[in-house]
Amino acid sequence: MPIYEYRCERGHTFEKLQRMTDEPLEACETCEAPAVRVLHAPAVHFKGSGFYNTDYGTRKRARESAESKKTESGGEAKGGTSSSSEKKSESKSDGGAKKAEAKAA
Repeated sequence: MPIYEYRCERGHTFEKLQRMTDEPLEACETCEAPAVRVLHAPAVHFKGSGFYNTDYGTRKRARESAESKKTESGGEAKGGTSSSSEKKSESKSDGGAKKAEAKAA
């Protein structure tokens, strides 16, 4: 059975052990003033991978840190030649476009 927290108009707070099917209390236990149930956000615990920054994207971060080291040491800036991984992704996208054109014909 859950414990519910109540607050009356005069500022008293109290807790009551009740069944979920029981009606909420309407009067304060101390002063008999009207009382309302206080709602709180539930505790949430995320389990599994993908909830933290360190769980994914390690290749991208490694690539970005390598590029920043190049620019700091006097290497080429980002505006220069494209990296090999960018060339690979461009060739993959071109290959997909060629396949789509072949299917359309």
